[in-house]
Amino acid sequence: MVIVLMGVTGAGKTTVGQLLAAALDAEFAEGDAYHPPKNIEKMRRGIPLDDTDRWPWLEILSAQIDRWLAAGRTVVLACSALKQRYRDVLAKGRPDVRFVHLEGDKALIRLRLDRRRGHYMPAVLLDSQFAVLEPPADAITVDVTGTPAAIVADIMQRLG
Repeated sequence: MVIVLMGVTGAGKTTVGQLLAAALDAEFAEGDAYHPPKNIEKMRRGIPLDDTDRWPWLEILSAQIDRWLAAGRTVVLACSALKQRYRDVLAKGRPDVRFVHLEGDKALIRLRLDRRRGHYMPAVLLDSQFAVLEPPADAITVDVTGTPAAIVADIMQRLG
C-alpha cells in the first residue's frame, strides 16, 4: 500500500509522514526529493510551480509508486497533490493507493512556515498553494491543529 499524505506546504506532511511510517512499520518517502532541480530553484525564488512544471514530477512519482506496489512495499509518501488530476495521476485507479489530506487553517500554517528553517519553500507561496488546492472527495481528511502524534493516531484509526 502507498499512503499519500497531501496538502499545502507547511501542513506537516514530512513530520506526520515520518511518524505515520514508523507507526505502520512502513517506509517514508519525501515527494519533494523527486522534483527536478529547476522546480526547486523556481520555488526557492518564490515562483509558484504551474502544471507544466508539475507533470514530469508527477509522472516520476507515479512510476515510483508502481515500483513500490510491484515490490509489495508499504510506503508513506509526502506529496502536495493539490489538484484532483494530480491525484488521478498518482492513483491510476489503484485501490492500494490511499490519500490522506492534512488540512489546516491558513493562519496556522503561515505561522508554521514562518517558524520553519532550512526549507527551500518560502511562506510567500502559501497563498498560491491554497488557490490551487482542490479539496479531495477521495481522501481521509485530517485537521492539523493537534500534535503530530494525535494526528497520526487519528489517521491510524481512520485507515482501520
